[in-house]
Amino acid sequence: MTVDGTRHVSAVTPRPAAFDFGHVALRFVPAKMRRVPISFDPATPILGRIGELEVRLARSSAEVKAAQQLRYRVFYEEMSAQPSKFQKMTRRDSDGFDRYCDHLLVIDHKRGGSTTNRIVGTYRLMRAEMAELAGGFYTAQEFDIAPMIARHSGKRFLELGRSCVLKDYRGKRTVELLWQGIWSYVLAHDIDVLFGCASLAGTDTEALALPLAFLKQNAPAPAEWAVRAHAHRGTFFPDMGEIADMRSALAQMPPLLKGYLRLGGYIGEGAVVDRQFGTTDVLVVLPRERINPRYIGHYGADAGRFAT
Repeated sequence: MTVDGTRHVSAVTPRPAAFDFGHVALRFVPAKMRRVPISFDPATPILGRIGELEVRLARSSAEVKAAQQLRYRVFYEEMSAQPSKFQKMTRRDSDGFDRYCDHLLVIDHKRGGSTTNRIVGTYRLMRAEMAELAGGFYTAQEFDIAPMIARHSGKRFLELGRSCVLKDYRGKRTVELLWQGIWSYVLAHDIDVLFGCASLAGTDTEALALPLAFLKQNAPAPAEWAVRAHAHRGTFFPDMGEIADMRSALAQMPPLLKGYLRLGGYIGEGAVVDRQFGTTDVLVVLPRERINPRYIGHYGADAGRFAT
């Protein structure tokens, strides 16, 4: 799998269509979301290293701001997302969920300047207990995830989102480190299920009918993991029957989605158009027990392959 900038498990196209899990601007922020203090552990360990690149969680509010600046640079300056007046002023992609999330960082120690200047990739991780404080998961703005979570009340859920990587770093090493960090985090918090939105470039759902039909036919979520787009936001397609041009369908598929199919991910029902970011989103659900053993073998059952 390869990465360009994106917003959601997400992971190389000129838009946030790879490594993309969550990007809609927050429309309503409960008051309690603004009162919870952010806390960091300055002793947060390094989760992995390849050469001069390392992956770890943010250790300060300054590092979170640097990650938000990186997201703005990729989503709003390189791509074509439409910033709010506040985002233009601060030049940061931020929302009310950020303070409830852990922020995974890829840092290049060869870059000059401060540690914040060395951040070249980021990913946002939100556990269920933090979602409770935030008033819900970010993904719930587009997809009705509540029934799925209720069906698996004993399982621990992790939402992945706001992933992006600087253009010059969108290669195998950065992707491997992001997944090294995610897998380490999954093990540390005993996560059972990963989920989030993945995006296809463009807002014309008819033009995207072929890749959407491919996803519907090849990776539909079974009843126990079924998730449906909110009726007032979703676009739903009838079954198109057998797809004749599989090559074209795959060519239109973002690397993120192809990667998640290989990992064992399911796709929810319906797609949601996000006009602010110029994308069409689908929901990916990846139960830990479904992760392809090949990938677990690559990173190590204890996430030890790239550990320092």
